[in-house]
Amino acid sequence: MQGEKKNAINKSKFGSAEKAGFLARFFFRTAFSAGRVISMGNEIEERVSKIALPILQSENLELVDIEYRREARGWVLRLFIDREGGVTLNDCARTSEEIGRVLDVEDFITNPYTLEVSSPGLNRVLKKESDFVKYRGRQVQVKTYEPIGNRRRFKGKLLGLSADREVEIEVEGGIFHIPLSNIAKANLEVVL
Repeated sequence: MQGEKKNAINKSKFGSAEKAGFLARFFFRTAFSAGRVISMGNEIEERVSKIALPILQSENLELVDIEYRREARGWVLRLFIDREGGVTLNDCARTSEEIGRVLDVEDFITNPYTLEVSSPGLNRVLKKESDFVKYRGRQVQVKTYEPIGNRRRFKGKLLGLSADREVEIEVEGGIFHIPLSNIAKANLEVVL
């Protein structure tokens, strides 16, 4: 039985979470915007977001992040979901099935890929303005595109988001104001 399923998967053309393990046939072209590289993967992430948001909202789930990238085992479409109190394995499985069905019908991802749905973990990524308000008072780690005060890495207490869209972080040596547009990556920091 297992051999039959393997052959069925290998004969598949493109698409869903079941069709993993193929080699990519195309490479993403890139473009430059404000000194940053933007891949066509961003377009896919945006389309997946539009599909996922109504499904997640109906389950009282939040879309934390989407990644579409080439890894050693092939293309991976990864969705991170959350809710107050956390998500369960059943939440992830149900969400994966529902979103996978819609993605199969829409069929706009040309490369074979693996669909993964999981929780963001303890060191969850902070991307949206609301994240920097919601997690005020927590320890964070922020990396910037451009240096601020001769630094690109900041680890400290998140004070919040100012009216002019600057993230305020208290670190040893003072308080830093980092424009949202300059944040390359921001995560909650696990404090033991």
